[in-house]
Amino acid sequence: MTDIQDLKKIASQVRRDIVRMVHAQNSGHPGGSLGCADFFTALYFKILDHDPKNFNMNGSNQDLFFLSNGHISPVWYSILARCGYFNLDELSTFRILNSRLQGHPTPKEGLPGVRVASGSLGQGLSVACGAALTKKLNGDSKLVYTLHGDGELQEGQIWEAAMFAVQHKIDNLISTIDYNGKQIDGPVDEIISLGNLKAKWESFGWETLEMDGNKMEEVIETINKAKSLTGKGKPIMILMKTEMGMGVDFMMGTHKWHGVAPNDEQLENALNQLEETLGDY
Repeated sequence: MTDIQDLKKIASQVRRDIVRMVHAQNSGHPGGSLGCADFFTALYFKILDHDPKNFNMNGSNQDLFFLSNGHISPVWYSILARCGYFNLDELSTFRILNSRLQGHPTPKEGLPGVRVASGSLGQGLSVACGAALTKKLNGDSKLVYTLHGDGELQEGQIWEAAMFAVQHKIDNLISTIDYNGKQIDGPVDEIISLGNLKAKWESFGWETLEMDGNKMEEVIETINKAKSLTGKGKPIMILMKTEMGMGVDFMMGTHKWHGVAPNDEQLENALNQLEETLGDY
């Protein structure tokens, strides 16, 4: 399904999956997951050239995606299941001991769709640079995508990778930052201000775009524009403004739902705000 209205329906169902998964184990990160539901839906159902039924770790001749801020695993797991990487009913095993769906994604148990463990913030861009360089060396024309949190940019390794990507002209890489302005301890600007991010990434030599990550049409338009800029000698960064907790009114506008699960009453409230479009798992 690629129609805009279809994509919005998928995103609504993904948001239902997120709050139900986190509630079931009273553990997880709903805020950022809800905020990024539109981005993941557009990416996996519209943008990526990928084959859920024939997943392999190499990803040759397919686009690759790396989730660097791995704590928002609920949104990724929901998307992977609804794309067909694994059975939908496996979402009910989220964060259960010995489940493949751990709090932070890992390929250890052979989970389709996941090629690297993530959750230790700051590492995803380095991994993506390696994968993108490999594709260039192998003559593979497909692209590499990443997603990062804005609080994650307080990690120094991000900026080492930023310099590396420019130095080596890794122009088959499209990275995105979830710029919701909040992290677990509070507003990002109060913890360590990131300053003018657009100017910062441009000064590092990246082609830099901006978009509203909660407007499906804009997400698709901007990522397609980013694709048109690949192969021109520069890596590409998208600064994506989102609302943490998007779709659930009492979770929006605060950092407090970064890593807190809803109770029974709050779950019911949240589900009443989110349309069931594809059927709950």
